[in-house]
Amino acid sequence: MSNSKRFARRTVLQGFAAAGLGASLPRGASAASRTAIAKLARRLEALGEDGLNPRQYDVPIGAELREAVMPRAEAALRDLVLGRVASLPGRVDIRRDAARADFPAWRERLLSSADPVAVLDQAALLHPDAAPIKAELARLRAIAARGGWPLIEGNLASTLEPGSMDVARVPQLRARLAVTDADMARGLAAESALYDARLQAAVRRFQAEEGLEADGRIGRLTWSALNTHVEAKIGQLRVALDMRRGLAAAPDRRIEVNIPHFRLTLTDAGRVVQDMAVVVGRVDRQTPMLDVRLVAVQFNPPWGVPDRNAREDLLPRFRSDPGRMQAMGYRLYQRIDGELTEIDATTLDFSTYSKDRFPFIIRQDPGEVNALGRIKFVMPNRDDIFMHDTPDRHLFRRPDRAFSSGCIRLERPMDLLSEAFSGMPAWNRERFDRVLESGATQGASLRRAIPVRLHYDTVMVEAGSVVMRRDIYGLDAAYLRALEAPRSERLAEAPPRP
Repeated sequence: MSNSKRFARRTVLQGFAAAGLGASLPRGASAASRTAIAKLARRLEALGEDGLNPRQYDVPIGAELREAVMPRAEAALRDLVLGRVASLPGRVDIRRDAARADFPAWRERLLSSADPVAVLDQAALLHPDAAPIKAELARLRAIAARGGWPLIEGNLASTLEPGSMDVARVPQLRARLAVTDADMARGLAAESALYDARLQAAVRRFQAEEGLEADGRIGRLTWSALNTHVEAKIGQLRVALDMRRGLAAAPDRRIEVNIPHFRLTLTDAGRVVQDMAVVVGRVDRQTPMLDVRLVAVQFNPPWGVPDRNAREDLLPRFRSDPGRMQAMGYRLYQRIDGELTEIDATTLDFSTYSKDRFPFIIRQDPGEVNALGRIKFVMPNRDDIFMHDTPDRHLFRRPDRAFSSGCIRLERPMDLLSEAFSGMPAWNRERFDRVLESGATQGASLRRAIPVRLHYDTVMVEAGSVVMRRDIYGLDAAYLRALEAPRSERLAEAPPRP
């Protein structure tokens, strides 16, 4: 069957009466009604522009109008308004509010409108980020249609330094960047093996876009970003569009930590008052998504080392130099006759212990080298996740900051401390310094608890431009699988024939 005939058969919709889409399409229906029906069918076929899969809304060839087309139009509208993926395990950061989105009102508009395509178009742009994300999706899909960008082969374990000659990798690098960098696309010299100034500038632009250190040196992270398939980025954009649909209202004053972006923001009445780098959980110890409240602060906190950290991280260090570990404030305890008894680490032969056999509890005293730094931000949750200071300040200079065991390390804890205690005049910078310098552990409750949301969004819109980050935990890939999965419930049934 030709495409034109298939289209003609698929566009025989239940259709319009004079007032709108909800009534049947009688014999001899007006040309205007038939034109509107064909326009709606084309819009359903173009749902890929909105990040949805048009095949999930296909009208079966030869189907009766009311039984096939209208349920699919309504299903598309529902997914544009509410999001196709309602929820996912462990993703408390996906917060939908069906009442706020008011899909019944949108459905009524669809059925009563003489131009239902306009209703779908409006629904597709409800979130302010939708338009720039859709534009980026269209750009990358156009690149994919032309074959995508070439992947670079060869030794990607070694760093390519500016000014070096590399007959294997540099020509491939030029060809790769020519697909996405307009300056490189002009006057491409793919045969040159010199990593010259022009190519370095293109690499620095690419690194800046990817959130990497824009130094022109191409190491593991940059090679990996260059070799990310265009389809993977298209998937991330599709996920970003669906995640923004039907969102619940956010509190006026809130802290948000975007895990793959490695950043924390504190927003108050629509204004960002704090924005800082954070270190998050590494891939094998992922920071969970949380929706909690910051209720207190602990100054000069001790660290009760979690069992996994003790066995996997600290045991090798005790084995290497127990005396130094004790000097850093680490203390070993063992339960003897029901009593928790401190053990002198220098008297133990740590070679006899392993991560599967380690009968000790470890605590670290407060101090400058304490793993939590000098400040712990308490936000009660079942995962025992909190935000804290850190002595490892050098990590904030790294572009990839997934290094912790799950908790959030803060670049500027004192700045967040000042904001958390705003409205509490008894606490000021002088008092903070005094308490911290005392070295004594002390807690203080906040007068106003602050909502904290740990979320996962690899696509951001900043000043109208789309910014993308790596899917470090694979959560976008999991979301995309759910987005592509068949709907478990039946499509909404069409209204009965009049």
